[in-house]
Amino acid sequence: MATVNVYLTFNGDCRPAFEFYKSVFGGEFPYMGTFGEMPPQDGKETPEEDKDKIMHVSLPISKETMLMGSDTGGEWSSNLKVGNNFSVSINADSKEEADKLFNGLSEGGQVTMPLADTFWGAYFGMFTDKFSINWMVNYDDPAKMQQHP
Repeated sequence: MATVNVYLTFNGDCRPAFEFYKSVFGGEFPYMGTFGEMPPQDGKETPEEDKDKIMHVSLPISKETMLMGSDTGGEWSSNLKVGNNFSVSINADSKEEADKLFNGLSEGGQVTMPLADTFWGAYFGMFTDKFSINWMVNYDDPAKMQQHP
């Protein structure tokens, strides 16, 4: 069965926000990576002003729940507004479940990133449903997952 978490999006202040959340909830970040650590996408380098922004961070806040987040940058930053700065993130147990949930929930909505294999080893996609709710669907294939320090 899929698990659901909240994914928060920031415009450059993800790191201080998550340091604050960590000070309240406690715990450690299993992963925090910047856009500068990403391989070039479609032959494009990350702009210098975005390299220190957070590409992804996660913080376990209970046994079942993970608070996740990232900064936005480039052409995406002008679209970020209070109210659309979070997504419901679904972690599926299989690629088939990810396809079923993505295709069902995105029907009548706007796909912003089709489901596809990613450089970090996940099968991942994003969309806004027909009710204007942002969603992310992720399947971490154990055979493809990279080890993060």
